[in-house]
Amino acid sequence: MTEGTTLAERYAGALSAIRAATIAAGRDHDDITLVVVTKNHPASLVLELLELGARDFGENRDQEAAPKAVEVRANSVVEHRWHFVGQLQSNKVRSMLDYSSVLHSLDRQSLLTELIKQTERREQPLDVFIELNLTDDPGRGGIRPVELLPFAEQVLAARWLNLKGVMGVAGLEADPASEFERIRTASQQLQRVAPEAKWISAGMSQDFELAIAHGATHLRIGTAITGKRAY
Repeated sequence: MTEGTTLAERYAGALSAIRAATIAAGRDHDDITLVVVTKNHPASLVLELLELGARDFGENRDQEAAPKAVEVRANSVVEHRWHFVGQLQSNKVRSMLDYSSVLHSLDRQSLLTELIKQTERREQPLDVFIELNLTDDPGRGGIRPVELLPFAEQVLAARWLNLKGVMGVAGLEADPASEFERIRTASQQLQRVAPEAKWISAGMSQDFELAIAHGATHLRIGTAITGKRAY
């Protein structure tokens, strides 16, 4: 993807690259959701992106996301969605639920327990992805594929959680194509118990085109669009 020098150029470039990758994969462009990851950037950048047409935004730290969401809401009437894409501390669940529509990182039993407790006060179910642990280290965040279906059964039993699919990150030392194929296989397994849970959250700035080729539906793209934050 060719990098632009302005936010508008980078955003347009990302959309163009996504469309090209979608066509190459023989997929429907409407099946792809671009989540612009705006961590480490101010609310003003989100407001600019709203003007450019972006509607889905990702954050990974509640301490940053919560006030940012409030500021954006106070300065724009454009409908938009917040996606929480990072590891969520259980004591931040209540705060996250105040602004987020989608959680991409349901990664452990204790978080599921707290989500079940806290979502009882919601008017609409929270969309969730189960985060996969693709490593051999059981101490890493995420649910190992072998444990996916039993964990998914618990999510499906939760009244105010809407299981949408799986989320995964290709390892830095691993072959990304192989990792994305493992994520797709896990998605197919999940659909045995949850036929509607077809979403796949995979692919970031450096590998989203490959992720599209392997079935990703939700792309989490940050610096390729937002640029690096000037500290």
